[in-house]
Amino acid sequence: MTRRARAFWVEAPGRGAIREVEVAEPGPDEVLVRTLHSGVSRGTETLVLAGRVPENQYAAMRAPFQEGDFPGPVKYGYLNVGVVEEGPDALVGRTVFCLYPHQTRYVVPAAAVTPVPPAVPAARAVLAGTVETAVNALWDAAPLVGDRVTVVGGGMVGCSVAALLARFPGVRVQLVDADPARAETAEALGVDFAAPGGARGDRDLVVHASATEAGLARSLELLRPEGTVLELSWYGDRTVTLPLGEAFHSRRLTLRSSQVGTVSPARATTRTYADRLALALDLLADPALDALVTGESAFGELPDVLPRLASGEIPALCHRIRYDGADAGA
Repeated sequence: MTRRARAFWVEAPGRGAIREVEVAEPGPDEVLVRTLHSGVSRGTETLVLAGRVPENQYAAMRAPFQEGDFPGPVKYGYLNVGVVEEGPDALVGRTVFCLYPHQTRYVVPAAAVTPVPPAVPAARAVLAGTVETAVNALWDAAPLVGDRVTVVGGGMVGCSVAALLARFPGVRVQLVDADPARAETAEALGVDFAAPGGARGDRDLVVHASATEAGLARSLELLRPEGTVLELSWYGDRTVTLPLGEAFHSRRLTLRSSQVGTVSPARATTRTYADRLALALDLLADPALDALVTGESAFGELPDVLPRLASGEIPALCHRIRYDGADAGA
């Protein structure tokens, strides 16, 4: 027996649509989830929409419950919060987070959902995947008490990193972005703000998340001797030119990548993916993180909204999708 649901698909580069899909009855160790909210991970999802996932990264960039293949048609996404309607007694009625695309209802293994703590509103829990990325980045970066840290790029990931760094004792955090509107977000998160030209230098650590060549170059300029840039940006199929001449070697600078697809080596022997996600959800009890949700649309509007997010017509950190009324589907 099956039932109907509705899902967002990227049909071809630059074009998305909502399709009717079939949802099977859940098995003994599965759950049926009715979606309450999903979130658009703007950086990655707009690259997927544009068909700019490099062919040699197709396997690495697959979402856990992706259907179809790059460049399309493909059902893609991984920020989903819903309520369990059927499944094990311990989960029925619980609000859960799942790395699932934008879809009104779906069935997944019970082990694939993580209960949202009571202190975390469902609408805020869509940030869990991004906060999880920030957790992994800080496991990689290992900032110390009293460090001087700059985050370059005030997007969804950069702001999540800045928000967590603001909790470190004695750490002085500055968020750097070319958009002056990010100053208000920085204030809400409890960190300083500067435009790229006015950013403080002599930093122990710079976390780069602007996905721009200029931002990465500026990140290196802000370091003290023997400082580290942690690179979180993903450039898709773009080539990046970086000034590694001049004083890069004499100042003994470090440029290090970080990627959420694996648990940081600093914690890989003691933490699982489930541990990391559960920690991210616990951290979302802080209402300051509501500042990262900067817009909301109905599910039925997603084919129009995602291209506008990609073009910048809709400026957004996390754009939340709500599932209610006619958009809830069968």
